[in-house]
Amino acid sequence: MKITGGCYCKKIRYEAEGEPLMRGLCHCRECQYISGGGANVALAMPLSGFRYTAGQPKSYSRSDLETPVKREFCPDCGTSLASLPPGLPDMIILKVGTMDDPTLFGAPDMAFYCIEKQDFHYLPDDLPKFDRFPG
Repeated sequence: MKITGGCYCKKIRYEAEGEPLMRGLCHCRECQYISGGGANVALAMPLSGFRYTAGQPKSYSRSDLETPVKREFCPDCGTSLASLPPGLPDMIILKVGTMDDPTLFGAPDMAFYCIEKQDFHYLPDDLPKFDRFPG
């Protein structure tokens, strides 16, 4: 599968190739900040097949966390593009809303960090749910 995407102002562009490693909805409190309140609709792709084709993002990692996620975003428009989770060095988590064709996401395989889910987050009854990221 080949995915292309980028930020809202179109200054940053990316492409990702390979088989998706995970399609999920992350409800962790950090993702709620990044998304503006909702779950983060996330597609994990192999890092080896990912590259920025135009522009370069800024990155941010919280200094108060023992193992923070590195988050990449456009320094101009602020679009959250990707996350690089610690302990998973071979994957990049793309924000589905940044994909040129979000329909390539399909449907989520699971929801995780549901322990931090808000009451206004809707989850289908048949979707596998995990309190944390499944091991």
